[in-house]
Amino acid sequence: MTTRLLSPRSITTERLSMLPPGPEHMDDLIRLKADERVFGFMLHGVRTPARTGEELEDDMDFWQVRGYGTWSVFLRGTGQFLGLCGLMERPDGRGVALRYALWPEMRGHGYAREAANAALEFGHHAGLARIIGVARESNTASRAVMESIGMRLCDHFINRGHAMMVFESRL
Repeated sequence: MTTRLLSPRSITTERLSMLPPGPEHMDDLIRLKADERVFGFMLHGVRTPARTGEELEDDMDFWQVRGYGTWSVFLRGTGQFLGLCGLMERPDGRGVALRYALWPEMRGHGYAREAANAALEFGHHAGLARIIGVARESNTASRAVMESIGMRLCDHFINRGHAMMVFESRL
């Protein structure tokens, strides 16, 4: 798979365009983050439109400070919004984590794997020696994505009664 940087922050892969989120993505992000099928598995669960707006501001600031962050993921050629993928500092202090959330209808086509692999490559090229990923033990699809891009299981913990698995990628 070939990953190409369009700008210092935008990425294209064979099938995807990944752009740092901006105000123009707000409507798509509100719908995605309010959907229980998508964000029910994420840390802190579904988001209100107000919280999504706050997170968008945080995401844009994070790019300015860190030089990496999350991307809005689109299907090349059509511009269809698929979801998000990126790198964020975990609030529990575990480190910089790979995260991805795509519409359920987009699952099973390898888009999450393609986006996650591009984000992982970007992070390592940006100098991150260790990137983790966290998934519920029951979330076999998310675990499969991390394993398919070479991440290895390194830890477990319990969060709100859910068994969580920590994967890592090291340079």
